[in-house]
Amino acid sequence: MSEGMTRRQVLAVGGALGAMAAGGLGAAAGLSRHPATTGAELRSAVPLPPPYTTPLPLPTVLAPVAVSGGTDHYEIVQRETTAEILPGIRTPLWTYGGTFPGPTIESRRGRPVTVTHRNELPVPTVVHLHGGRTPADSDGYPTDLVTPKGWPAAGAPHTAHDRGAAADAHDAPHTMHDPRAVPTRLTRDYTFPLDQRPALLWYHDHRMDFTAPAIWRGLAGLHIVRDAAEEALGLPAGPRELPLMIADRAFAADGSLDYPSLDPTLRTRPGVREPYLAGVLGDVVLVNGAPWPVHEVDAARYRLRVLNASNARHYDLAAVGGDGRSLPLVQIGSDQGLLAAPVTHRSLPIAPAERYDLVVDFTREPVGGLVRLVNRLGTGRTRDVMAFRVARRAADPSRVPGTLATDLPSWRRQDAVRVRDFAFRAGRMGEDGGHGWLIGGRPFDPARSDVRVRLGDVELWRLVADVHHPVHLHLTGFRVLSRGGRPPLPHDAGLKDTVSLRPGESAEILTRWDGYRGRYLFHCHNAEHEDMGMMANLEVV
Repeated sequence: MSEGMTRRQVLAVGGALGAMAAGGLGAAAGLSRHPATTGAELRSAVPLPPPYTTPLPLPTVLAPVAVSGGTDHYEIVQRETTAEILPGIRTPLWTYGGTFPGPTIESRRGRPVTVTHRNELPVPTVVHLHGGRTPADSDGYPTDLVTPKGWPAAGAPHTAHDRGAAADAHDAPHTMHDPRAVPTRLTRDYTFPLDQRPALLWYHDHRMDFTAPAIWRGLAGLHIVRDAAEEALGLPAGPRELPLMIADRAFAADGSLDYPSLDPTLRTRPGVREPYLAGVLGDVVLVNGAPWPVHEVDAARYRLRVLNASNARHYDLAAVGGDGRSLPLVQIGSDQGLLAAPVTHRSLPIAPAERYDLVVDFTREPVGGLVRLVNRLGTGRTRDVMAFRVARRAADPSRVPGTLATDLPSWRRQDAVRVRDFAFRAGRMGEDGGHGWLIGGRPFDPARSDVRVRLGDVELWRLVADVHHPVHLHLTGFRVLSRGGRPPLPHDAGLKDTVSLRPGESAEILTRWDGYRGRYLFHCHNAEHEDMGMMANLEVV
């Protein structure tokens, strides 16, 4: 990571895909495939249901347990359960509140929320509100563990382990210690001021080195921020606003979720088996926890609030009618809320952790017709996502106004007081370490300070990738200024908190570091990459 790296050097790093072999990942199965499928796919060992037979579940909206002093208080118990995800098969899950996805929290802009999480799982957890403008002590730093009953003394799980390594005999333990960690026993209160634009956020586990398998086992849920200005626009609402959490999984012969962990207990040794170092893909596409579901709709406009909660799978979404015609996907929002004006797509790429706010109009579809949401990057069963069956004609008072939001930041390139360059690439975790993923040539170390930014400063960051890396910044949103020296793509509109870098691609992003001082993170949101070193510390001072 260097402020002095030249643009020529940055682009050279991004273009040198052959350098991956020198970094030890030449054998990783996913890297030789289509670039958007960075990773290797697990195949389920149980019969899979036909598509569009399971009704789409809608996550429960959680009610506060108390309201006091202008703050809404919630409680969530993290616990193991079993659920019928595939018909007739019971699957063990780790959950927020006993469901997958976890319960949705709906809140108002500027109204604080406190969520008390109680950990009744067998391992420590950490909760991160992704997209939240959150004080550092509630942001879910990966070593601020909530330890369960009977767990060893605070810090013990992270003192020595084979961090991010393949299962090679020569891989040496990597010592890891965080003197600033603030663990708690059994419970922790996370306070979110929510002084931010209305948007679809999500919460998920963020424990150091074990984020990927914890999310895979079910630790993910939605958090929606609303305000009166958005509600006055007349967008589709009520039953015509659908949250859609898309996530791929694979199932073992006993019905459990298959995952190639080196330590299936998730207690000591992180990492995955060699073929999956680039990312873990499943062969079953779940939407709100159901396989290839179907939802009955009116012949009217619907607002689809889409999250890609997959560990590593990228999607290119298209809505296809019975006649093979693609319906327009009208994008009205991005990660951090509404756009200034709608943008219409025929298909829309979405990387892990990205969110898109879309309006789809079923008005012209025949009653009884089926509109399929498909993944143009998928093959076989992973080309299917879900379907909408048009059930009836109905009145539709909704609209999509030409102006959506007027509160987007007006930062300009010339406002940047600093330019930083970051290369996201494969490499080794140290002289004696295993294979992993690096930012600026270094794997994550919680005891090291990587970047210091001044509160209130506008900065321009130049990012470059070897393979697909969805890069996420905590605390702040940003504008995408360019890709590969060219203008941003249509889906880059609005305020983002995750940008999907394509293989060999560079991108420029512009942000203002405001909100709160403290220790935050930026990292790749391919969850396996994140666990295997592709994360860095950021101090707001």
